[in-house]
Amino acid sequence: MDEDVQAAAARLVRRIKEGGHTITVAESCTGGLLASSFTDIAGASQWFNQSWVTYSNEAKITELGVSPDLLQKKGAVSAGVAIAMAQGARERANASIAISITGIAGPANDGTNKKVGMVYVGIASSHWANALSTQIGGNRAENKIGFVHFALLSAIKCWDDAMALAVKNQQAEDEALVARALAQAQFEIERVKRDAATREAAPWKDDAWDGEGKPPTAQDDIDSDIEW
Repeated sequence: MDEDVQAAAARLVRRIKEGGHTITVAESCTGGLLASSFTDIAGASQWFNQSWVTYSNEAKITELGVSPDLLQKKGAVSAGVAIAMAQGARERANASIAISITGIAGPANDGTNKKVGMVYVGIASSHWANALSTQIGGNRAENKIGFVHFALLSAIKCWDDAMALAVKNQQAEDEALVARALAQAQFEIERVKRDAATREAAPWKDDAWDGEGKPPTAQDDIDSDIEW
């Protein structure tokens, strides 16, 4: 396996292992090379359970649940199909993240209007999905290796972006919790002040003993103007 591919695979796997996550892949034109880059890493069974090589459209439909209408309208080499492949693989493998590859390795484009060397990579988690594309100029073997390398780098970028967004969202949530707690505390302070002000203004306060002189007795509470 290409050294750059091995290095990129190791970088992605470190991210996956740190959070106890799992990964799966769905490949078309690369025929299992992406899966091989993962299983070349010792201990892969802890985070890599299964993958798919869905070379034909029929395989994409039956194995990954890709819509036949999507394939007909957009073609197998498209952003929509790449995302659908990744989502289908992730759901079926019950993995944290999935990577898909669909492209034209060459030497011919099989009658499509897309150029040889065009590839779409799909990345999907349970919360988001994305597709990235590039054009590689090489022979069939070079393109296949290039597609895998691009897929790994794309997955790293999407993963890092998602983790950064998660941290940002957590910080915003924490700040909102603090703000709510401060607002509640201020509300309680104002309520205590209002209650104190209400007691100060109450009519019965005139009869209260202020601590000076003789304290009131029960007889003092009887209205002397009452006639019997």
